[in-house]
Amino acid sequence: MSRFVVAFARLGWAGALVWSVAQSWAAPLELHARSQQLVAPNSEEWRTVEQVLRWDGTKTAIVICDMWDQHWCQGATARVAEMAPRMNDVLRAARARGVLIIHAPSDTMKFYAEYPQRQRAQRAPPAASPPPEVGRWKSLNPAREGPLPIDDSDGGCDDAPRCAQGGPWRRQIATLEVRDEDVISDSGAEIYNLLAQLGIEQVIVMGVHTNMCVLGRSFAIRSLVGWGKRVVLMRDLTDTMYNSRRRPYVSHFVGTDLVIGHIERYWCPTVTSADFLGGEPFRFSADRRPTVAFIVGENEYRTWESLPEFARQELAWRGFQTVWVTASPRLEDWQFERYEALGSADVVVVSARRRALPRPMLALLRQHLEAGKPLVGIRTASHAFAVRGSLRDRLGQDTPFAEWPEFDAEVLGGNYSGHHAANALTRLSAAEGAATSPLLVGVPLEGFASPGSLYRTGPLQPGAKALLVGAIPGQPPEPVAWTHAYGANQAKVFYTSLGHLEDFKNPRFRRLLLNALCWAIERPIPPAE
Repeated sequence: MSRFVVAFARLGWAGALVWSVAQSWAAPLELHARSQQLVAPNSEEWRTVEQVLRWDGTKTAIVICDMWDQHWCQGATARVAEMAPRMNDVLRAARARGVLIIHAPSDTMKFYAEYPQRQRAQRAPPAASPPPEVGRWKSLNPAREGPLPIDDSDGGCDDAPRCAQGGPWRRQIATLEVRDEDVISDSGAEIYNLLAQLGIEQVIVMGVHTNMCVLGRSFAIRSLVGWGKRVVLMRDLTDTMYNSRRRPYVSHFVGTDLVIGHIERYWCPTVTSADFLGGEPFRFSADRRPTVAFIVGENEYRTWESLPEFARQELAWRGFQTVWVTASPRLEDWQFERYEALGSADVVVVSARRRALPRPMLALLRQHLEAGKPLVGIRTASHAFAVRGSLRDRLGQDTPFAEWPEFDAEVLGGNYSGHHAANALTRLSAAEGAATSPLLVGVPLEGFASPGSLYRTGPLQPGAKALLVGAIPGQPPEPVAWTHAYGANQAKVFYTSLGHLEDFKNPRFRRLLLNALCWAIERPIPPAE
């Protein structure tokens, strides 16, 4: 029996004709799929793997999960509305390539009772030997997957104040066209029968919400994988129900990324709408990830190693984007790479020692600060751009390099004058009146110490506010961390003389540095755990 005859029996003349013509002209789908695999058995390290999938469009379906007209959470409703036009464009492109479109707005089938597309799904003949519990919700499966990386136990509304929960949806959002050749169902059993009848073995899932319905519905990822289908998630046309004020205290959009990573590890690869439409993947207008530009050029503390590791451990999964403006550890190397990135950075981190800068780079750094943008300095930043000795002879009006010897006093608000011998442990405590500072949230001070030599940094400049002081035997305490404001636009500045290689191994120091970056860009500081 031909597939057209089967389609006619199932869909009726109009739907079968459109479906058959679409098949005749369909080009193979080329999907750029991303997944994650363990580096080695029993390892806890994952690596990203990319592959190109070539699927026959006529053996492929798209399932659109719960793109309702209204959600109980206003933020969720707004994100569905923003995403829907791009999704509708994907559906149009997919139909032209023979893909079956399945609209699955759960709990709204009463609205669609008279739709031919709904009735087609209901008429699908029962498949032989359906899987057990084919119509049931599939909860988290600890035998196959780890716990979800976000806490959605409060329902996941990210609005403030939180919206009252309920069930206001009545239909799928009208932006998504329901065409003659489509089907409508929220039943895993119906969809299983339909896929079996049409010989469809490959499914693309899109819609909301990734941590809930997109995984758990009877027609969604866990079920589809359990049915033996080849499944991918369209990761740019999805969303989470996640409240960014709960664990792991990241932005809403980073929370979505974390759940997508969970799916890539345990369930199926992901693709983007660019595979159908070209250009760039869809991105929510509010999804603006902060960019941190690290200026690294010092020869003592190996921050060219410790800062990238810090960025991987503490920043990447929280949605920070990083750019690296670097020079080699040699003091005479003033050729910083990629300094143009300073022009678009949200915050600059300085870990440099006695370097002159290319004049255009120095101009960009000044522009960043004069625009009121923040800066964080660690350790040798107090003498970052002050050249000494014979190297100063290379400077002059006619050379392409310049120094900024006043950077410590003017920008950081410090008063660096050398350091004590590196033979004593520096014990740290809160400065007067600073114990309750949000910058010290999650930084237990009892027993906090550093093996690095204590810098002579006091007295601080007017306006600087000390957070931590350090003490060694036989010497007066010195400020070790403080805040300052620079220029007419009051650029927020944080500095700490900590930053020894051993400091980066201490979670208290890493948390202090994370707090400083969140404070600098006015992002909520994660609560203490």
